[in-house]
Parts: sequence; C-alpha cells; structure tokens
Amino acid sequence: MSNPFLIYKADKKIAGEITLAGSKSISNRALIIRALSKDHFQLDRLANAKDTELLIKLLESKDELRDAGPAGTTFRFMTAYLSSKEGAQVLTGTERMKQRPIGVLAEALKKLGAKIEYLGKPGYPPLRIGSPEKFGQEKELSIAANTSSQYISALLMLAPTLPKGLNLHLEGDIVSRSYIEMTLNLMQYFGVRYSWEGNIITIDPQAYKGKNFIVEADWSAASYYYALAAFAGELDLQLNGLFEDSVQGDAALVEIMKHFGVRSTFNENGVHLSKIEGHQLPEVFEWDFILCPDIAQTLAVVCAGLGVRGRFTGLSTLRIKETDRIVALEVELAKVGVKVYEDSTTEGLLIVEGLADLSQKPTFDTYEDHRMAMAFAPFGMLGQIKIKEPMVVVKSYPDFYEDYEKIGFRVER
Repeated sequence: MSNPFLIYKADKKIAGEITLAGSKSISNRALIIRALSKDHFQLDRLANAKDTELLIKLLESKDELRDAGPAGTTFRFMTAYLSSKEGAQVLTGTERMKQRPIGVLAEALKKLGAKIEYLGKPGYPPLRIGSPEKFGQEKELSIAANTSSQYISALLMLAPTLPKGLNLHLEGDIVSRSYIEMTLNLMQYFGVRYSWEGNIITIDPQAYKGKNFIVEADWSAASYYYALAAFAGELDLQLNGLFEDSVQGDAALVEIMKHFGVRSTFNENGVHLSKIEGHQLPEVFEWDFILCPDIAQTLAVVCAGLGVRGRFTGLSTLRIKETDRIVALEVELAKVGVKVYEDSTTEGLLIVEGLADLSQKPTFDTYEDHRMAMAFAPFGMLGQIKIKEPMVVVKSYPDFYEDYEKIGFRVER
C-alpha cells in the first residue's frame, strides 16, 4: 500500500496550459478494431493509461493465461475478441474484477457459438475461452439495453467479422447510449456500414478498412479541470487535445459547466476555460447522466464544494464500476458534512446536499477506483486534503498529479 498524498493549493487562481492524454475509451476501441482488421494502421496519441497498455499487451500475448488486472473495459473487449479466435485461453483479473459481472456478455457470445466456461462463480471472471464452433452462424442476438455499454460495444466491434454479420436487439431502456454511438462512429471511420432503427442495430459482414487515426483527448480527464474552474476565483486555462465535434458523451461538460459559471471557447489546439462574468450559481443543479456516467462523481464534488443542491439521474451503471460509486460517494462526502442519498420517490435519483467543510484535512478513500481519486482531488483547492492509494490514477491518467502541479497545486507524496 502506498502512503496517502497531501494535496492543496495556496490560492484560487487557475492559469496555464495542460495537454491531455488520449481518451482511454477511444484508444481501446481503436486497438480492438485494428486487431480485428486485416490491415495494419497507425494510431497516434493513444492513451498512456494502464488499461490501454494492458490491452496492447494482451492483444500481443501468445500466453494461454491472460490477466486483465483491474481493467474492466479491457476484460470485456478481450472476452469478445478471444471468443472468435482459435486456441484455448484463460482470461482473469484482480479480486475486484472477479466480483464484476461478465455473464450478460459471455452468454450472448455463447449464443453466437463461443465456447466459454466460468472457472469460479457462474457469470463472473475468470473465464476459459476455447476455439468456437460455427461462430457467428446465428445473426439474431438480443441483449439487455440497460446493461454495461461495454458489452454491447464488444459485440458490435466483432459484428462485421462474423459470417452473417449481426442484428443486435437492445431490449429495454438504453443506458450509456453515447458510448454505443462512440463505438459505431469509430467503426464507421474504419469503413463499416451499419443501421440503427428503433432498438435494432444491423451490421452486415464486411471488412474494416485500415487508415491512420488520431485519438482525441479524454473528456473524462478534462472534468477534473472543469471542477477546478468552477472553484476558481480567477480562471485562464487551456486544455489541449479536445475536439468540439466530439464522439465522447463526457463532452457534455461544455453545457454542464455553464451552470457553474465556466465558459468553454474552442480553438485549434483544444478548449480555453474562462469565467462567465456576473454568473449566479443555481440553487439546484439537475442533470441526467445517462450519456456521461463517468463524470457524475466529479459533479457531485463540484456541487458539494459550492454548496449547490444536486439532483442526478441516469446513474444505473455506477454500481458495477470499479467500485459501487454511489455508496463510495455517500461515504466520502459524509466526511465533509455533505449528504448523498437516493430519493425513493424517483427511481435512479441521487441527491447531493450541503456545503463541504474541508477544515479538518479530510482523508478520502479511493476503493481501487481511479475516478474517486481524481474526482476528489479538486477539493484541494478549498483546503488541505489527503487521498489514500493515490496511484490508482495510473488506470486512466498516470500523469494526473504532475499535471495538477503544473497549475500550482502542491502534492506532498
């Protein structure tokens, strides 16, 4: 176990320039598409995230045992990828990974002809994946639409390589639609045609067309700077690598952060953040995070830091992330006197209530969840805080603390 980091900033001025690393979500999808393609092509500005490095390593591995560690996206994408390949492999991960369900995806792949066996608890990792028999002879496949979008994305990326393609029926209400659209947009960039009518996505058998690709910076990572922007008294910050016309759902930050007085101005290098003059904070901030669940933790911290009541919906996937993020938010924000609770009158409604008191130098736990560490770090602008197991950030943003130091934070390791 590593020692906690003490994080704080002496003033409320945020100025400077940060070049964000490539998006992990885009990088991992592009790597799977390249692995499924007969063409080799260049991928520039790939994420330097541990998850992405793990995926590259697993795709290149010839070992029978492949360990995805704590990387959920990597595990799910590799499950689908290996299901279509000859030979027998075991795919495993950390103890926490063995508690994260994979059954919805595994059972869907089995219907396509995959040979998958659960080596522990049914429906959970680790998996033994054998050579498939008549893989992809069945074109019609149904999957619950309120499950992880990564299951759906894993199936979609495989679809054009199947002998008959795929008609994927999404049953029920679709969550994380933006991540499904991200996958389809990337597939389209690499030459794949598809149709999405109602709840059916149709992809005929076809080949990916290799062409060079530049990975956009990560909007999830940008959220940790937008939080600082909301807390700042003076603001002049440039974030490089972000696109105005983004395929990432977390680009909703541009609209969301107007509520907190942050203006986003796009330029040739990325986006410039400044204050909206004379802006009044809302008494209540309401947002449906169905398209951008990964920034919900950051916005909970923003609401708490400013004393704005938050009403969050669309959080159904937060319980099956690296940790149960709803419980984690309840526990950690309680340390600074902020109440987080689910409203029993409306399904999926989370309330954030109170103004954070950081006078006691709170220590925040991270639960092996990179987003807990990074979402709570902006509190360091309002007081001295400690973050336990701080290096969990390597999962998606290894340079996080160094980049915070560039804009004047003190990080005592």
